[in-house]
Amino acid sequence: MDFAFVTGGSRGIGRACALHLADMGLNILINYRSNDEAAKDTQKMVEEKGVSCELLKFDVGKKDEINAALDSWMAQEDKNIEVLVNNAGIRKDQLLMWMKDEEWHDVLDISLNGFFYITRPVVNEMIKRKSGRIVNVVSLSGIKGMGGQTNYSAAKAAIIGATKALAQEVGRRGITVNAVAPGFIKTDMTEDIDPKQFRSLIPAGRFGTAEEVANVVGFLSSPGCSYVTGEVISVNGGLYT
Repeated sequence: MDFAFVTGGSRGIGRACALHLADMGLNILINYRSNDEAAKDTQKMVEEKGVSCELLKFDVGKKDEINAALDSWMAQEDKNIEVLVNNAGIRKDQLLMWMKDEEWHDVLDISLNGFFYITRPVVNEMIKRKSGRIVNVVSLSGIKGMGGQTNYSAAKAAIIGATKALAQEVGRRGITVNAVAPGFIKTDMTEDIDPKQFRSLIPAGRFGTAEEVANVVGFLSSPGCSYVTGEVISVNGGLYT
């Protein structure tokens, strides 16, 4: 059975990606950290689309939890991860001069180190099968840089570089590696941002939706996207640097 594995998949962009990939006929594997209720709600929504949905609860920022959960799941011979969507991430905004060590490390542990510890075992299996799609959800912050988000911008910019490098490593194995860079998207993560402050800067005149990001993730995850790799596609309503 082919699965799409979505990290941070219980809410927001992750949930939208899980539902869109389910519409494409993929079984879904959802990682989440703590919100059991939201994860089960997403699982139910996915299963209503006629595909299988499984949950993996672990902290993307902790290597031991990642290894224990993935090693166990990937040991099943009848299941494989055909699509990996590295979506999990957190914000802990602060000016660098006042940023605490934990605010720096927590953001990088989840966004950057989590990408490494999850992608490494998954891509090894993809290499054996000579097929796979990896989509990394980055951010406008990783392209433009945002004041007050030195930690978040650094993590997302690093993943953009890793995306381009990994695409070169595995391209001959039938594996594509791309990134999607959302701008201002209406999710739980942006609830503390006043749209009025930024709407005038966005040519589209509004914040985007999680579903609009998921549409691009779906394209990059599809069989028809076999000749697009190492790319970063912005989903930001025309908001450029």
